Amino acid sequence: MKKTWLIRAGVALGLGCAVAMPFNAQAEPQWKMAAPLPEAIGELEAASVNGKIYVLSGLNNQPGVVTPAGHNWAYDPAINAWTNRTSMPVPAHHIMVATLNDKIYVFGGFVRPPSVLAWQPIARSWEYDPAADSWKELAPMPTPRGAGAAVEVNGKIYVIGGARSNKPGDDGAPIPLGSTDQLVVGTVEEYDPATNQWRSRTPMPTARNHFFADAVKGKIYAIDGRIGTVFVTKSDTIDLVEAYDPATDRWAYAGRAPTTRGDVTGEEHNGLLYIAGGEFQDTERKMTFWAVEVFNPATGTWSTLPHMQVARHGFAAAFIGDKLHVMGGGFQSDGMPGVDPTTATHEVIDLAGE
Repeated sequence: MKKTWLIRAGVALGLGCAVAMPFNAQAEPQWKMAAPLPEAIGELEAASVNGKIYVLSGLNNQPGVVTPAGHNWAYDPAINAWTNRTSMPVPAHHIMVATLNDKIYVFGGFVRPPSVLAWQPIARSWEYDPAADSWKELAPMPTPRGAGAAVEVNGKIYVIGGARSNKPGDDGAPIPLGSTDQLVVGTVEEYDPATNQWRSRTPMPTARNHFFADAVKGKIYAIDGRIGTVFVTKSDTIDLVEAYDPATDRWAYAGRAPTTRGDVTGEEHNGLLYIAGGEFQDTERKMTFWAVEVFNPATGTWSTLPHMQVARHGFAAAFIGDKLHVMGGGFQSDGMPGVDPTTATHEVIDLAGE
């Protein structure tokens, strides 16, 4: 039997706080551990196709390394196990991923240039066919960039936001680590898989990167993210929600999220948007989040799920049925000498409570 869980703001024992009130008065669903990833790594993306989860990309982010891994791992929940699939043809990190017709589409990201420690934005685009375990290169994006979002609506894929080089005449120039010589963009480019062509659309009003975006009932919602730069040490985070209607090519303000954070991950499920994890730094704090917040675009309201067992950023998330899976990432904000915060842990929460 499927159950509905409601988290309401209320008063408990005379104190103002958030009170969990399950619809059927049974215990809330809880996170459980599943088979870990083949290795501990962060800066991942995930997609679910035909009952399996595919986790792509990855960044070996140790000091002096900063090399994209190009992983492609498939998870089968029937046997709770991972298998290696054909790696990305061009390893890149902070890629943008969407699915359509049982294919996975991968756009842009950053590569490691040969002669300098930097993130170099690329425009290359790919279609991955899980059934054939094969990759096909597509028409490149008009704008090279990484750390944005890709969302499918009505057979078209919209690649939104991210960051590129600010070098005049060379959007794809390397961005040295920690440099501010870059441009965070609100760029929106629409890809049509039927024609393998791109066209520009109205930019997102608030340029951002490391944000979450997905679609509900034909509209795309962009939530949270970083502004300023793509690097967490030189950036700031926002709680802004903006909505895009591809039918009218217009953006609108859609409210604020409960938590201000960047490098969030999540997915749409049954008309709700699930946003988890994240990362934040300033001169006093260096941390990750474990909160899981749920946005209902139909009512403009927010609720919460029990938090993850492992706080994390740069991780992959995907639904299979009513189960939300979160995998990998870093349990602490990056950038500490001699410290590797990455994890291979894989958590699952069953929203049906079964």
